[in-house]
Amino acid sequence: MIDNIYDMLIKPIFSFLGKHSPFIFGVIINIVIIIFINKIIDTLEAKLTSKLKEKHSDSTLLNILPLLVKVLKAVIIFMLLVGFLESFGYNVSSIIAGFGITGLAVGFAAKEAIGNVFGSIGLLGDRVYKIGDYIKFNDIEGYVEKINLRSTSIRTLDNFLVNVANNKIANEEITNVSMCKKRKIDITVGIEYGTPNEKIDRAVEILKEIATNSEKIIGSGMFTTIDELADSSINIRFFGYTSETTWAKYKVVRGSFIREIIHRYREESISFAFPSTSVYIEKGQI
Repeated sequence: MIDNIYDMLIKPIFSFLGKHSPFIFGVIINIVIIIFINKIIDTLEAKLTSKLKEKHSDSTLLNILPLLVKVLKAVIIFMLLVGFLESFGYNVSSIIAGFGITGLAVGFAAKEAIGNVFGSIGLLGDRVYKIGDYIKFNDIEGYVEKINLRSTSIRTLDNFLVNVANNKIANEEITNVSMCKKRKIDITVGIEYGTPNEKIDRAVEILKEIATNSEKIIGSGMFTTIDELADSSINIRFFGYTSETTWAKYKVVRGSFIREIIHRYREESISFAFPSTSVYIEKGQI
């Protein structure tokens, strides 16, 4: 029984290893070399990224570096594979020629994937956005978490992770919110038509006072005015800018501004208007 198991399983294995041991050994050596080179490249990438962030936080090289590293790794693996095959007598030239013919066919079949690669290069080269930026396009908006050869990963405000093909992003209009230096605050407040004249003037002044006393509101370009006579209210408008550009901080500043308006108007007995309809009946019509 044991002899049969040896003849059927163990002997063929040893025979295979004896015939192909140089090839197997070469594969193991190449795998070890690839792992070693991969660690060296990752270490160099981390050091270079750290230096670029210290000197040029918005450097184009910093944005495109991950893509260059991936291409470098692919080239090194290809060169090791070619050298390994040549050492065992394979005709690498014919293999490469075959790859060339096959590559044309694959190129037509994988034009979308190739388009995504060139889309990545275009996005990173033009510095449209980088990791950590808040961007908006179409119905998608959020923070960029990762930029790959094929796609960009975006973390939305709902905390969903959306992967979008770079070729698609490259052909869309992208709003990089993180690149703006200030964001506008445009607020309209409606007060009742029965408000006395001095209270109307005071309502305009209160908006200006709140904005002037706020550290987050930029003074230049700011104005308050009576905007229009609406159906149910006299509308007073404030227009200005805040230095807070991220979505969350911007919302906090805007919310604080509105809260202060509510408090101040109530303190000075200025009544907010709400949608309403007045019906006038002439004498003798009833």
